[in-house]
Amino acid sequence: MSAVDNLMGLTKYLVVLPESNISILSMVFLGFLTGTMASYLEPGINLFDSVVYGGSAGFLIFGLMSIMAGALTQPWVNSLEGRHMKMKQSLFLALVTMLVVALVYLVGSLISTFTFNSYTINALIYGCALAFALRTLVIWGTSNISFLQSLPVAATQPVLILSMVLVLVSLTSLETNFGPFSILALVPKAIIAGAILILAIYSFVLVIESPIKRNLGVGGLELLSLFIAHITEGSDALENVFQDMGEPIDTLVGVVSFKGEEKVKGILISPCVHPGPVGSIGGGNMPTELAQHMDCFTMVCHGPSTHDFNPVSAREIRKIEKVVRDALDEMEYSSHATKFFRVRCEEAVLGVQYLGDNLLLLATFAPHGFDDIEFGVGLSLIKAAEGRDGVDNVVLVDCHNSFKGESGRVLAGNKEVFQLLCAVENIKRPEETGNVRMGWAHDPLSHLDRKDGVGQSGVKAMVVEVDSQKTGYILLDSNNMIQGFREELIEEVLKLGLDEVEVMTTDTHYVNTLSGGHNPLGVKKKDEITAGVLGCVQKALGDLESVKVGCKTSRLSGINTLGPTQATELVTTISSIVAVSRIFAPLVLIVALLFAFVWIFYGALHL
Repeated sequence: MSAVDNLMGLTKYLVVLPESNISILSMVFLGFLTGTMASYLEPGINLFDSVVYGGSAGFLIFGLMSIMAGALTQPWVNSLEGRHMKMKQSLFLALVTMLVVALVYLVGSLISTFTFNSYTINALIYGCALAFALRTLVIWGTSNISFLQSLPVAATQPVLILSMVLVLVSLTSLETNFGPFSILALVPKAIIAGAILILAIYSFVLVIESPIKRNLGVGGLELLSLFIAHITEGSDALENVFQDMGEPIDTLVGVVSFKGEEKVKGILISPCVHPGPVGSIGGGNMPTELAQHMDCFTMVCHGPSTHDFNPVSAREIRKIEKVVRDALDEMEYSSHATKFFRVRCEEAVLGVQYLGDNLLLLATFAPHGFDDIEFGVGLSLIKAAEGRDGVDNVVLVDCHNSFKGESGRVLAGNKEVFQLLCAVENIKRPEETGNVRMGWAHDPLSHLDRKDGVGQSGVKAMVVEVDSQKTGYILLDSNNMIQGFREELIEEVLKLGLDEVEVMTTDTHYVNTLSGGHNPLGVKKKDEITAGVLGCVQKALGDLESVKVGCKTSRLSGINTLGPTQATELVTTISSIVAVSRIFAPLVLIVALLFAFVWIFYGALHL
């Protein structure tokens, strides 16, 4: 598994939070249940008293105080000008930490039923210390506020819980399962136990923050909070960090244009710029945004590129647009093309079509799995193809249509590179050409969304007819597709009367926000996707008309991307930190928990 796999896999821990009313109702019910169960464990307490009095006390101590803490945390964090926190996030955090306190408290109550001493109040203090530590870590780590600012915010819930305990014990004559305790002894126990755990958390964060700050110039917690802000709020503030890290590169943009009698009917763009890193950050939604900037039907395919070529901001996409527009102005058109055909070498397959004196290549290894084709590899293929048969321009598309994960990337030195070069050598230009007809259609598949692996552009289909041969170019706005799905789609589309079909994906990372880093097409709703593709192809068949075709491969200079140096630095640094944390974090946590436990329970164990 690559470093990128390790890094992107962390996103699987992001979850969709419940709405505020769900968290509130859960705290009410679970608080009441906790009080009932703890009270029932006390000797001599009947079920009725446990439910009425114990349940009520549990609701006040755990449920009501946690709801109040959740309600206070959200405006408090927002007033500190950190990452904007939503109320549902604040209430869900209160629910989770309430469960921690309640669970530890119930365990203490259960143990107390089998021993001479009562450990319930010690367990409650221990649980509150754990809640304080957890809240500090979450609030500090995700809200982009300082450590010192996060401490009083985090202390809200445990302070409210312990305060309600003191109120109930001091002002009521009800029997409780806490037993007698000293108020003066309660305060230092809680403070010192919390301090022990906070010191451990601060030490851990300091250790993991240092290498990120040193290597990348930005704190790890800042990166985390900005990433969460993008996921939850659509914030693009993360792009400011990437801009500071980025570096300019030169790359290529291939354009194929089909022109009717008066204007351009449609274009196919293959930019050697990667549509990442995630969501709509950088070029994550580039296939849709670039197409929306153009004045005609536009298919933005996946050119040979990896995450090194992720734009640092969405504004960089405008540079691609300018190159495309300049290419269209300089384009020379021809009314002739060859039929579509394929060449193979071992696992490498190239779809080939000569368009005038230009060449369109579609590269795939399907049905075998693969992922991004590196720019250097793509450039070598383009140069190799340009030297054959007097070709003026070569537009290369990485079909990206058989998911294997990061391990399937085609990099310099891989055997797949030589297979692709071998396939290029097998290309023989047909002598026969014919007039060109083209039709297109677009279905945004609006009934599907990113959770289904479908981006905003849905499916686009272009049918090119040369000398009665109809070839379907189908582009799905998705991040690859599961192995075998391409073949299933091709089989169904051929039934519509087409002679050749290729299915491609844009590799959009717009669909990757909550899917463990990858969200290939075909995992969900295959039938609906297939129906959308078939409908789109049928419309494209009905749109066929005579066109001229032109190609241009242009140089794109100075687009700011993460670059091979910074991208590798980012991935390897975070991946290394994750590896170290798996050892360091449990060790620090266990030691801190043990010290806090001994401090709180030492007196009770020696009574």
